[in-house]
Amino acid sequence: MHDIRWIDENAKAFDEALNRRNLTESERTEFSSQNLIALDGLRRARIRVLEIWQAKRNAASKLIGHAKAKKDEEAVKQLMAEVAECKDSISTLDGEVAEAEEDLRGVLARIPNLPLPEVPDGKSADDNVEHHRFGGRRNYAFAPKQHFDLGEALGQMDFEAAAKLSGARFVVLKKGLARLERALGQFMLDVHTSEPHNYTEVSPPLLVRDEVMFGTAQLPKFEEDQFFALKWNLVNAAWKEGLEGEEDDRAMFESVGHEDVFQYFLTSLKNDRLSLIPTAEVPLTNLVRESIVDEAQLPIRFTACTPCFRAEAGAAGKDTRGMIRQHQFTKVELVSITTPEQSKDEHERMLSCAEEILRRLDLHYRVMTLCTGDMGFASQKTYDIEVWLPGQNMYREISSCSICGEFQARRMNARYRTKEGRNVRPVHTLNGSGVAVGRALIAVMETYQQADGSIAVPEVLQPYMGGMKVIEK
Repeated sequence: MHDIRWIDENAKAFDEALNRRNLTESERTEFSSQNLIALDGLRRARIRVLEIWQAKRNAASKLIGHAKAKKDEEAVKQLMAEVAECKDSISTLDGEVAEAEEDLRGVLARIPNLPLPEVPDGKSADDNVEHHRFGGRRNYAFAPKQHFDLGEALGQMDFEAAAKLSGARFVVLKKGLARLERALGQFMLDVHTSEPHNYTEVSPPLLVRDEVMFGTAQLPKFEEDQFFALKWNLVNAAWKEGLEGEEDDRAMFESVGHEDVFQYFLTSLKNDRLSLIPTAEVPLTNLVRESIVDEAQLPIRFTACTPCFRAEAGAAGKDTRGMIRQHQFTKVELVSITTPEQSKDEHERMLSCAEEILRRLDLHYRVMTLCTGDMGFASQKTYDIEVWLPGQNMYREISSCSICGEFQARRMNARYRTKEGRNVRPVHTLNGSGVAVGRALIAVMETYQQADGSIAVPEVLQPYMGGMKVIEK
C-alpha cells in the first residue's frame, strides 16, 4: 500500500516509477498521482465539512446548558432543533467520508509496488537479466528423462491415483521419493536455522483470514488464484438468511436475478471464509502485523516448511504433466523484517541463504534479476533462482527472493520504534523461497538420475534418508 501523503509530495517521481511497471492504459490513468490526489482531495474536503458540522453541534450543545440555566425554554427549543439538524447532517457526512476513504483505499490497494531504480526495465521474462551462475550442466551417456517418467517407472510417483482423490495437478509420492521429499524439507530447515543463517523456525497456521492475505497483497488482486475454506454450517446459515429472512428482505432476495443472488451469497460468505495459504510468506510476515517492535529486535528472520495451495487460475494448459505446477506443494519460506537501512543488504543475504541449499545439493543454477514487467505485485526488486533440469533441458524457477520495502508493512500496520525512541516508522519486509521442496525434488531426480532409471541420493541428504544412497524400483 502506498502513502498518499508521499504521493502528493512526490507526484512526478511516483508516476515515473509506476509507469515502469507493465500496466494497461486504463490502470495508468486510474493509478496516476493526479487521480489519487483528486480522490484524496475529495476525502479531505468531506472531512472538513464534517468537522464544521461537528463543531456547530458541539457549540449548540454547550449553549443548551446555558439556556436551561436561564430557563429560556424558547432558546432551548431552537438549540435542540439545531443539534438535531447537525446530527442528521453529521450522519450523512459520516457516510460520505467513509465512502471517499473506501474509494481512495480501494484504488491504493490495487496499485503495485514501485521498482527500485536499479531494476532493469522490461515487459516480460524475456527481458530479465542474468546475475550469475553456479556450476555447470552435467554430461550423461544417455538421454536424461523428465522427473515424471523417472518417478512413474520407479512406481513411486502416481498422478492417476492423485486424480482419483483430488483431480488434476496433484500427485501421490511413495516409498523413496516420499522420503526424499521429506528429507529435502528437513535438510533446508536445518541449514536455515543454524549458523550463519539463524532463521527462527515457525510452524504457522495454514488457514488465515482475509485481512492477513490483504497484508501481504494476495488480496484483492489475486483472489482467483486462492483456495478458500468454508464452515458448512455457515454456508447453510448464509443461504437460509436470504431465503428465510424477514418478509421484506426475502422479497428483495427472491426478486433479483440468479446472478445477483449468487453474488449476494458469495459476499455474505466472505465474512467467514479462511484462505489456504499460497505460501508461508503470508502467516510469517503477518506475525508483526498491527504491532510496534523495537529497532534493537531487527532484523527478525523467520522460516517455515509448509504445504502451500494455489488454484493456478491463469495456468490453463501450462505444465499439465508432472510436479512443476501443482495445486498443493511443499515449500520452505524465508521472511525478514528489517529497518529501511538494512533491507537491501538483507535482500542479498537472503539470496545467498537460498543459494546455499542448491550449492550443497550440487545443483546447477543461475540467478536472474527480474525486470519491471515480470516482478511480483508487492516487490520492489526480485531475484529468481532458476535450477537446471536436464530432463526438460531448461532452467526452471526454484526460488524467488523479493524486497518489498514498506509496501506490505503499510497494509499490515507493522512498525518499529527507532533507537532514540522518538519516531515510529513502517518496517521493511522481505520474503524468499528457501527453496521450493517439490521443485528441488524434481531437480535432484533429473540431475542425479542413473542410466538404469534409479536416482542417486545426494551425499548431504543421505543422513536424512537413513543412509540410503540410491532410490530404485
